[in-house]
Amino acid sequence: MSVVATRFAGTRSVLVELSDLDSVLALDALLGASPLPGQLDVLAAASTVFIKADSWANARKIAATVRTLELGAAPDNAGTEVQVPVHYDGEDLAEVAELTGLSVEGVVNAHSQQLWRAAFGGFAPGFAYLLGENQVLNVPRRSTPRKVVPSGAVALAGDYSAVYPRRSPGGWQLIGHTDAVLWDLDRENPALIRPQDRVRFVPSRTSLRLAPAPRPAAVPRTATATGNMLEILDPGLQSLVQDLGRPGYGELGVSAAGAADTASAAQANRLVGNRTTEAVIENLLGAMSLRAHGDAVIAVSGATATLRVDPVDGDEFHGEREIPMDTPFALLDGEVLSLDPGGNGLRSYLAVRGGIDVAPVLGSRSTDSMSGIGPAPLTPGTRLPVGAIHGAHVVGNPEPSPLPVPDAQGIYTLRISEGPRGDWFGEAGLARLTGQAWTVSADSNRVGVRLALGRDAEPLQRIREGELASEGVAVGALQVPPSGLPVLFLADHPVTGGYPVIAGVVAEDLPAAAQLPPGARIRFELVTPTQSGTSTDEGTHA
Repeated sequence: MSVVATRFAGTRSVLVELSDLDSVLALDALLGASPLPGQLDVLAAASTVFIKADSWANARKIAATVRTLELGAAPDNAGTEVQVPVHYDGEDLAEVAELTGLSVEGVVNAHSQQLWRAAFGGFAPGFAYLLGENQVLNVPRRSTPRKVVPSGAVALAGDYSAVYPRRSPGGWQLIGHTDAVLWDLDRENPALIRPQDRVRFVPSRTSLRLAPAPRPAAVPRTATATGNMLEILDPGLQSLVQDLGRPGYGELGVSAAGAADTASAAQANRLVGNRTTEAVIENLLGAMSLRAHGDAVIAVSGATATLRVDPVDGDEFHGEREIPMDTPFALLDGEVLSLDPGGNGLRSYLAVRGGIDVAPVLGSRSTDSMSGIGPAPLTPGTRLPVGAIHGAHVVGNPEPSPLPVPDAQGIYTLRISEGPRGDWFGEAGLARLTGQAWTVSADSNRVGVRLALGRDAEPLQRIREGELASEGVAVGALQVPPSGLPVLFLADHPVTGGYPVIAGVVAEDLPAAAQLPPGARIRFELVTPTQSGTSTDEGTHA
């Protein structure tokens, strides 16, 4: 049992390759019990452990330290034993019996009469890969994945069993279902099954009723709210509540989420005198309107917009006025602020002095579009409470726009560092990645920037055959699917990926990546982390 290799993934993450699954479980348990300095999140997979750090300096220290650790073995009593009642009525039960050479009853007995161990998570919130005591039920995935697998489905694939916590696509063999709620944010521990837990499936002879877990809503925090609110009149194409995210839940399948452009969100907060951790409104394409209930101090940064304030009817002293971007201003009780697109950038960030004070979910007020965790997208009539102001925080002076600026040819440059799977493409692949211009596809969103080919460009080609086992990925990762067209992961990216990551955008350039609209042209510049000017600032996603 040992560490085979360590690879840097971007400038703030380390991918640790291990000799076997026992070593993975041992390292995961060790890091969970004794976190390393700067460690933000740990995600175990079949043969790797992915460690996210708060800075390049700590990522280097973590990479050096894990090679010196005495792994031993994960304790047998780690986690707890969870019993899951199952009604064995799955659509693929007969096929599994045929594949294994067992009877249907034999499949049920083999599944329920062994203890399963939660080796790792990551596919979705509450989804755990369960490893059995034997390989009697080792069956392949379906040749054609289902577009929809129902919530509560109990399934098999390879050496693993799992329960789907919610409706989703999937290619595992379905052998039954359970009404146990795998993911419930009202519980102290939202995931019913956590890595290192032991699971026993109990056959149920009664028909089970599926009960979806409730979805959290943005509700006021009456304990700290001032009574002032912002009422959404028109959210535009998309408006979300975001802060700096919720790191630390990767093993449960929950991404950090948070503001896609952390620099613009931090600037808006700074201008109104907030801490950078306060929640703001992230608006797509700079188009929205809202009304103040109570006087407020507002600032808007990021994608350019024309800001117009309409006074309250009958107000003789405050007429209609236009407000500059990146400048704090007063929005008086009853006044309406409208944003109209200005043409530069993709996401605008609106901060209010005191912060948006909706209830946090898993320690964050961020909306995660991938998992559905956090406040719902804003709609007409949504009222957002404004938080109380604690201590003396000075309102800032106007600041320059943080938006990225293209070169004379209209091309934006993003700096990248190699790895962790650059060897799947070789020097020629990296040369192609950096030697040609790419175009931002219209299919891009908060999950990732999908890249299309620019003029005279060619897709990337692998030099290795086979498939890569799913492993942890970080924001900024350039994952390359079989098409050869990279996807640049943003804030709501999945916590694991099954395609090789050729390189990662350095942390300091991620805000720029989040502001590139469809049609924008990108060129990647390969640098070492020391060349990128990496800092220890924790105000960006790990």
